Amino acid sequence: MDGRRPGGPGPAGGPRRGHGPSAPHRDQPWRRARGGPGVRGAEADRQRLARAALTRIVEPGDERAGRWLRELGPVALLELFQGRDRPPSPVTEERMAGYRARAAVADPVADLAAAAAEGGRFVCPGEEEWPRQLDDLGDARPLGLWVRGRPSLRLWALRSVAVVGARACTDYGAHMAASLAAGLAERGWVVVSGAAYGIDGAAHRGALAAGGATAAVLACGVDRTYPRGHAELLRRIADQGVLVAELPPGAHPTRSRFLLRNRVIAALTRGTVVVEAEYRSGSLVTARAAQRLGRLSAGVPGPVTSGLSAGVHELLRGEGTLVTDAAEVIELVGGMGELAPERQGPVLARDLLAPLTARVLEALPARSEADTREIAREAGTDTTEATARLYELQSLGFVQRQGDRWRLPAPAGAPVATGGGGR
Repeated sequence: MDGRRPGGPGPAGGPRRGHGPSAPHRDQPWRRARGGPGVRGAEADRQRLARAALTRIVEPGDERAGRWLRELGPVALLELFQGRDRPPSPVTEERMAGYRARAAVADPVADLAAAAAEGGRFVCPGEEEWPRQLDDLGDARPLGLWVRGRPSLRLWALRSVAVVGARACTDYGAHMAASLAAGLAERGWVVVSGAAYGIDGAAHRGALAAGGATAAVLACGVDRTYPRGHAELLRRIADQGVLVAELPPGAHPTRSRFLLRNRVIAALTRGTVVVEAEYRSGSLVTARAAQRLGRLSAGVPGPVTSGLSAGVHELLRGEGTLVTDAAEVIELVGGMGELAPERQGPVLARDLLAPLTARVLEALPARSEADTREIAREAGTDTTEATARLYELQSLGFVQRQGDRWRLPAPAGAPVATGGGGR
């Protein structure tokens, strides 16, 4: 490690020793309050402002920057980006120049004010509202989360399930997503998705329609309306649920940000359910991220002829679990004893017959009559036992006696043979 690395007293990333600042700077709030009364609260504010600034400098999921943050602390890392010191580990000049160009215009105070104007807030690791399961992401953990909505993100995330899938979904996929989300919401689970068109939107709407809780993890700032067609849906989620983003206010979405957003959905929830996905779908990225994190992944099967279900079926061929309704999802991610009801077909009257009675019934020919001795022989019993069982069956309406012979009742609407000429 280079001896000129910026040092600092502990994780707070305090003042560098042995040399002055590398470049002139403004009187920035994260450089103040080095001592005196209330230093602990002031230090927390400095770190908070530094993390807010870093969300505008560092792209989501940047593990190199995450490692530097772990080694230096947020204040020292921000000072590194604003100065000219060498980083703790090798990085290209172009990459470092990119960090520094963003750091030159970062204004966390303005970003925090913009979030507050929309009813938002900034949540940092270690704070009460921080969902600790996100720490499983290691150096790819978010630097902080911009949150818009009244509920506690940490408490909501404790009992949450992700429902994700294709944007260009079928009517079947939209129905299944909405049905799953409504069922989960009715049972007290928070439905998490990405607010995109298709399955994501159907999942959010299903939860809201059931009067339940839903959270949207965005690939842009919490003040941005994206996609435009979901303006009303995003407003409803902000009013009744939670909007979450790694990126600061005003940040726009990109393809890479969508993909990296998926790791947050996977880490935040107890499990991920995929409803329709092609082989290269971003929804499968979420499911596989959930598997790597030790979370559960599941999929809703579709027609084998549908390309939109091909990715789900591939997931199910691996470690994914097949689910068809909310009860089966809860059996996977819920607590002990939260089991889905046993599935079985309808119980028919003949299913309730004693084994010997059922054998006697099966011994009767389908389209003709038989006497008691013939029926007893086919059933493997004696005539006395066969006679007793035949009278039981007659009282239940399973057989009819005609003279000294027995037959099955004619199907409804079938002609009934009369007289000897009918035989």
